[in-house]
Amino acid sequence: MENVLISPSILSADFANLNQEIQSVKEAGAKWIHIDVMDGHFVPNITIGVPVVKSLKKATDLILDTHLMIENPEKYIEPFARAGADILTFHVEACENSDKVREVISRIKSFGIKAGISIKPKTNPSKIFEYLPIVDLVLVMTVEPGFGGQDFMHDCALKIPQIKENAPENVIIQVDGGINNMTGKICKSLGATSLVAGSYIYGSDDYKQAIESLL
Repeated sequence: MENVLISPSILSADFANLNQEIQSVKEAGAKWIHIDVMDGHFVPNITIGVPVVKSLKKATDLILDTHLMIENPEKYIEPFARAGADILTFHVEACENSDKVREVISRIKSFGIKAGISIKPKTNPSKIFEYLPIVDLVLVMTVEPGFGGQDFMHDCALKIPQIKENAPENVIIQVDGGINNMTGKICKSLGATSLVAGSYIYGSDDYKQAIESLL
């Protein structure tokens, strides 16, 4: 039985064959796909937006695990929710104060979808402790957000047990950045319950074997 949720990141997929790439990871055992949304402001890269999420919703029944690495996330909650995102995760650093964070969480949940909160490598996990009772997922970044294929930052993984200790039992603790069969084991041992992997899965010759090595 799976003891961790694997969310393959399509940032590393072949965009010319995206439908097939998603079908392939589904056949390999994935139940989620991770969609990295970047705006060129909050992070120094631009990726995909609402139209792609809408298209993916029509093409797959996998959970659309959507990570908003954007400024002003409150402006884009409704478009992404209506496009079919099942989970919307935003960055605490994109909100100027606690009231804004709570407003974003409430707004996400108003569409009947799961709300996630993420922290960048330099952010102390204590910054999100007050929100743990009202979110469904916490995403710990173990690389600087913006680009795939970066090396795993071991010190960031040490935030996992701190979050686990302060979070309700049902909160998913997800880790994204440099995840492979070795770093995945480290994160699981520290309490992670979901792993995002992009280049490790999509750069593999055998998606099934890559996913199974993370379970």
